[in-house]
Order: sequence, then C-alpha cells, then structure tokens
Amino acid sequence: QVQLVESGGGLVQAGGSLRLSCAASGRTFSGYAMVWFRQAPGKEREFVAGISWSSLSTYYADSGKGRFTISRDNAKNTVYLQMNSLKPEDTAVYYCAADWHGSIRDLAASSSADYWGQGTQVTVSS
Repeated sequence: QVQLVESGGGLVQAGGSLRLSCAASGRTFSGYAMVWFRQAPGKEREFVAGISWSSLSTYYADSGKGRFTISRDNAKNTVYLQMNSLKPEDTAVYYCAADWHGSIRDLAASSSADYWGQGTQVTVSS
C-alpha cells in the first residue's frame, strides 16, 4: 500500500512558478513510476509528466514541455513537479500517481495507476 500526499499548489500570476511535491509512504518508493496528472473544471483528467522508477526516463505532455520539470528524490520518497512560465490554462487540480514498475508512456495513455493522491489546486491568474 502506498499513500501519496501532494503539496505546493496555490494561486500564482501568469508567468510565475510553482513547485509541487508528492510525498509517498512505503519503503519501496524507488520501484514505482511516478506521474502527474491534472484535471480542470469540466474537463477530463490529462497527463502532465512522468518519471520512471529508475529515474532514467522522463516524459512530458506537449502542454508542459520546456516549462515543467519532473524529478524524484528516492531518499525522501518524494516526486516534484517544477512548473515555470505558468499560464491560466494550467489552472487545475494536480494529482500525483504511482504505478509499480509502470511504463510512463502507458500510464500517460491510460490515465490509470495503482495509487493516487488527493490532489492540490493550482490557480493561475491572468
């Protein structure tokens, strides 16, 4: 069982930055692929970024390429999403998810994972 707790969301002006964190419980964090999804009001959940369990691979949705960076610190059981140059269309609830040895590209396509956090709100004002 893995529990995920997101933090770092908030209100920011367009062009600003936020760093989201997702703290995971459990001693086998390093074996999980970690992904970030987001869901805006009235829209379907969409993939944002993912990092493999080995940290050797990352994958981004086109919407975040060049602006978002995903990273993980296995010693701290935490995955991060650094978001720069934020736009109003980035406004959403951001969720982190964990999947045991999952393929981040498969996770991106299926929007499914073994474990999910409760989400953190990101609001970007224009």
